[in-house]
Amino acid sequence: MKQLFATAFIALALTGCGSMDHKAASGLTSNKSVEISAAPSAVWNIVKGFDGLNKWHPAFSKDVLTKGANGQVGAVRAITLKDGPTFTEELTAYNDAKMMYSYKIIESPLPVNKYTSTMTVTPKGNGSEVTWVGHFITKAGSGKTDADSQGLIDGAYQAGLDNVKKMAEGK
Repeated sequence: MKQLFATAFIALALTGCGSMDHKAASGLTSNKSVEISAAPSAVWNIVKGFDGLNKWHPAFSKDVLTKGANGQVGAVRAITLKDGPTFTEELTAYNDAKMMYSYKIIESPLPVNKYTSTMTVTPKGNGSEVTWVGHFITKAGSGKTDADSQGLIDGAYQAGLDNVKKMAEGK
């Protein structure tokens, strides 16, 4: 399953998948969340490491800090898709007490530009809610439609959140 997702993620990112012509780039938002039957602190411990994406997201095989440290604004990570390319992201905000961080893509093979994202963990009932929100535009000349870009990011977020839920709930 992990291999299938990684292959689909890479294929969607690097090849044409839409039949529509590329529209003028407009601001897009991906907003995904998942409720988890686990304490917010336990869930935060799973996702908070800026060099830990590969530990909880099934599409990534490697996550290495190339500059700075975890929780340090300005830290840069190189993340590698399973059987795929590596790209870089920079930590732009981090608040351990509020269980949130934000980052932006510096360089990527994905068909998006101006990508910024925030992940938060909040209390929800007797458990938690993890929310992952990203803002981006479709990269001009990528051969992708806005729907393609939206589907790619939505799918990546959902796959990661689903796995965090499994990990936190011990399933």
